[in-house]
Amino acid sequence: MNTNQFGEKGWKPDRIENLIGKIYVITGTTSGTGFEATRILLSKGAKVVVLNRNPKKAADTITSLKQELGNDIDVTNIQMDLSKQASVKKAAEEVLKTVPKLDALICNAAIAQVPKQTLTVDGWESQMGTNYYGNWTLQALLFPLIEKSRGRIVTVGSMGYDMGIKTIKFDDLNWDKDYTPNNAYSQSKLAQLMSMYELQDRLKEAEKTDVKAYACHPGSSRTNLINTSGSFMMKLIFNLMKLSPLTQSAEKGAYSQLMCATEPNLDQKGFYGPTGRSNWVGPVGAHKIEPHAKDKSVAKRLWELSEKETGVKWNI
Repeated sequence: MNTNQFGEKGWKPDRIENLIGKIYVITGTTSGTGFEATRILLSKGAKVVVLNRNPKKAADTITSLKQELGNDIDVTNIQMDLSKQASVKKAAEEVLKTVPKLDALICNAAIAQVPKQTLTVDGWESQMGTNYYGNWTLQALLFPLIEKSRGRIVTVGSMGYDMGIKTIKFDDLNWDKDYTPNNAYSQSKLAQLMSMYELQDRLKEAEKTDVKAYACHPGSSRTNLINTSGSFMMKLIFNLMKLSPLTQSAEKGAYSQLMCATEPNLDQKGFYGPTGRSNWVGPVGAHKIEPHAKDKSVAKRLWELSEKETGVKWNI
């Protein structure tokens, strides 16, 4: 896997052709990689529906995109709080009502490094509830539209999937014992990736290969992710890291999700992101994923548990 299929400079957005007539839905677009991905898709002529928790921030973001790209860009916001199942269901319903087709759903929004164990209104540990169950429900509910459109599901994971315990902690998913911000975050990101590779298998079994599912990550990008939910110490470390060569711009961080949403004939089995030092920075392409992220028995158990926990089933 050492050679990058897109050459030594890796994948870049100039590979994206005209996207007029294409429709994308992206979560978490008021800053960082989600903002940059939205900007680039709009600049290529796509229609983009953005899902954000804060309507005021979303409106300001749309205003600044129009200032940069012109008033005729087609971008609308639907309010959604990924940490609340009721809000995710309501947003999905609105997407299904207002969006005629869906070329790709890009699940970019996440929270990270929550300092103390916090539960969502639905009773899950907050990072698992937001990053994993929130996306699970959104993806499952939008699946019929994606299937009809022969579209894609793009999950933005994180190298964090490999920085905690190497499996799903089924006996204590809420971390009632020994909670640490990093372990809980890693767990939510591992679950996200596992569900994508499990989804690929299920689509193949059902002979629904018109729908593609991809897993990617932004590397170490200069975004607000840690600043919004991390502890003071994490913020300090991360903000110092932003000054080092071990980080890259949020725009570069958006390349992997843009690639997974638009690049034709991309292999689903890959894990996509920067291929340089520690996969934090560098040319974007496929790189190694640790075997525990594709552990079939764990993934199957997680899938069944997710159906039970959320009450939402995929109609595959």
